[in-house]
This record gives sequence, structure tokens and C-alpha cells, in this order.
Amino acid sequence: MIPAGSLEIAVLVWAGAVLMLEAFAPALEKRTIAYCTIGFLTLVLVGTWFVQPTSPAVVTTNFYVADPLAIFFKRFVLLTTVVVLVMTIDYAPVVQAQSSGRPPLGEFFALPVFTCAGLMYLVSAIDFVMIFVALELVTVSFYVLVSFNRRSAVALEAGVKYLVLSALSTAFLVYGIAWIFGATGETNLQRITTALARPEAEHNAALFGALLVVVALGFKIAAVPFQIWVPDVYQGAPTPVTAFLSVGSKAAGFVVLLRVLQPFMMLPNIRRVFVALAALTVLYGNLAALPQGNVKRLLAYSSIAHAGYLLIAVACLDGNAVVFYLVAYLFMTLLSFAVLVIVAQQTGEGMSDFDGLAKRSPFLAFGMLVAMVSLAGVPFTAGFLGKFFVFYAAIAQRETLLVVVGVVTVACGFYYYLKVIRSMYWQVAPSTAPIAISRLSRLTMTLLIAGTVLFGVYPQPILRALKPQVPAVAAGAAITR
Repeated sequence: MIPAGSLEIAVLVWAGAVLMLEAFAPALEKRTIAYCTIGFLTLVLVGTWFVQPTSPAVVTTNFYVADPLAIFFKRFVLLTTVVVLVMTIDYAPVVQAQSSGRPPLGEFFALPVFTCAGLMYLVSAIDFVMIFVALELVTVSFYVLVSFNRRSAVALEAGVKYLVLSALSTAFLVYGIAWIFGATGETNLQRITTALARPEAEHNAALFGALLVVVALGFKIAAVPFQIWVPDVYQGAPTPVTAFLSVGSKAAGFVVLLRVLQPFMMLPNIRRVFVALAALTVLYGNLAALPQGNVKRLLAYSSIAHAGYLLIAVACLDGNAVVFYLVAYLFMTLLSFAVLVIVAQQTGEGMSDFDGLAKRSPFLAFGMLVAMVSLAGVPFTAGFLGKFFVFYAAIAQRETLLVVVGVVTVACGFYYYLKVIRSMYWQVAPSTAPIAISRLSRLTMTLLIAGTVLFGVYPQPILRALKPQVPAVAAGAAITR
């Protein structure tokens, strides 16, 4: 068995080694480093099945836990990072073209690995101090990645916006932790639960601190009204970084949110806050996506909408629905960005740039078709089952408002997702030149397509994996499946 915590250390050591190779081996082909990193992270992913789980006796005293939920999301983060690294290889020519001197490809391949380590620590954090440290490792890495194309004014603008608003969210987080510590005298989440159960506990102060923490995490998961940074940052960042922000960062944010909520669900009105956040986020994300003519910006507003659907499951206390939806979101979103990385280099990111893609590259068009119908929630895709579980949770908790808002906005989603499909299959192609796809990218997209369809018709592997995690995910009722 592998000791808990050793996987993160291995990932950090590898990331440092990649930076050393960038600095001291300039003649080394940097794509070789990327291929080796993909292989290494795949080995770490296999190693997660041999991790020694954290003993329940030490959970209340440690900063770190390797429970089933944490191990599940370590696999999630590692898989996301591997796919993102495949995208960075396809995106490498853009980095080279925008570099005035020697292109810093080694750094471009190393920073996602540092982000991966931070996300792996984040999903295991059960103490506010550990949450803060892991979150800073992730956000500092993203600061650099978002503005990596330093000669692009759009990328620099995105980096400044992300830096300023992330710093603001960090201030909310620290201030909220200070209030919670003042009310309970604890930073460990399980000991906070025990402290709040005492009659003499300062519930109002703890509730105020919890709301400040929710505001901070709202920035990370792109919930309304904290989503203002998303469209510009997603559009300005390199496309693989946008995919990483959309999937990896959002997933870790929801895991932290579920862990943080557990001690505070006993406080009054906290659930009403999430009902309001979910309704506003779903409405804004879908309505703002309707007029978009840029595919990357459309996916940015789409990510806000999907954060809203996830918040519906959080408001209904169904951790299983949250986790399954995140798995579905991983496959369909990474698939859409993997196609976008290749198409954008040939034509562009606009809706018209996808005109006639089915004639130029039937495989890429089919991959984007599967991604779009799954994001829209068409039956026999993972996106459909994800929405089904979310709405089932809302019906079980008698949240009629969330059900109505969710169903109406799903109809909006059909409109803007099908616009992309119409461009690919019904519009005339401006050029008939075929689009080249590397074998690694083709294999990756094939696996993402297979996962999107497989979990849409056979979700049992994910549901079986979630059964022991229900008590660790959220306090309160959960759907029995």
C-alpha cells in the first residue's frame, strides 16, 4: 500500500524536475517532457488504487484526509491534468509563435502539474489552514497560466482580472475563517461541527463567517453574483488553461464547498442561501450564453450555467448528484475544448469558424457533436443523467422553484448548443482543406467520446464508487440509488 500523501509529494517533485530541465537542458525537446509527464501522471493515477486510506481515528486531528471522496477526486484531477497536457501539446505552436525568444514550453508543461498537486491537496483538506494553503498553490499557478501569452493584450487583461478578483476572494476566505475561528476556537472542520453543537456556541458569528467563506468559494466555482471574471478570463487564457479552469478548478471548489458546508448545515437559513444562488446562477449562465457568437465565450457562460445545476444538488443536500454531474461535466467539457484547441489554430474561435467542419474533419465534428448534445442534456449521454439526478434531488426535497427554473433553462441550452452543431453540419465550409489531428489527440478524444456515451447509458460504475462516500460528502438526506 502507498502511504496517504505520497502521491502529492511525487507530483510536486516531478513538477520541480520539469522546471529544472527547462532551465538547465535547453536543447532537450520539450514535447518529450510533456509525453513523459503524461506517462508519469498516468502511473500516479494507477497508484491511487493502492493508497492506504486515512484511519478514522486521525481524521479529527490532521489537516489531511484520504477518505473515499478524496481518493475519487484525486483520480478526477489526475485524469483532467493528463487531458489538459495533451491539449497543451496541440497548443504548443501558439506558444512558440507568441514568444519573442526561446519559447518557455517547459514552464507551460510544468505549471499544470503544480496546479494538479494543489488540487489533490485541496480535495483532501479538512482544515481551513490546509484549504487556504492548497488554494493558494492552485491560484498562483493559474495566475501565470492565464496570462502565459504575454504578448497578447487580451491574455494580459485576463490575467489582471483573474489576479485582482482572486485576491479579493482570498480576502473573503481569510476573513470568514477568522470569524469561524473566533466563534468556535477551531479550524478543523470536524471539530468545528462539535463546537457548533454546544448550546453556548456563537451561531450568529459562525453563520456570518460561513457566508464569507461561501462568497470566496463562489468566486472559484463561478456562481452568480461572483462570476464577473469568467467570460473575459476564459476567452483570454490559453484554451488548455481555460479547460483546466472550467473542469479541475470547479470540481475542487465544489468538493471544498461540500466539506465546508457539513459543519454549518445545522445553522438557520444557510440552505436558503444556496437555493437563491442556484436559481440565479442557472438563469444568468443560460440567458447570457444565448447571444454569444464566440464558441470559447459560449463555453464560459455554459460553465456558469453548469455551476448552477451543481448548486441545485448542493442546495438539496445530494452529494452523489454533485459528484456524478462533475464526472459527466469532465468528459463533455474536456471533449469540447480538445476540439476547440485544434479548430481554433486552423480557423478561429468564432461560431462561423466552425462552418462546414463536418466536411473538413468528420472526426472533430462528431466529437463536438457528442460534447454539445451531452452539455445540452440529450438522452443517452452522461450530461442527461447528470441533470436527471440533479432534478430528481430537487423533486425529492420539494424545491419546486429550482425544478421549474432548471427545466426552463435546459430548453435555452438546446438553442445555443445546437447553434454549434448547425454551423458544423449545415453551413458551407469556407475551405475544404482537411485538419490534421495527432494520434495522441485522436485517442484522447475517442476515450472522452466513449466515456460521455458509456456513462449516459451505464452509470453504475460511478454510482457504485459513490456509495461509501455519502456520509463524507454532505450532512443531510441523500438519494438512495
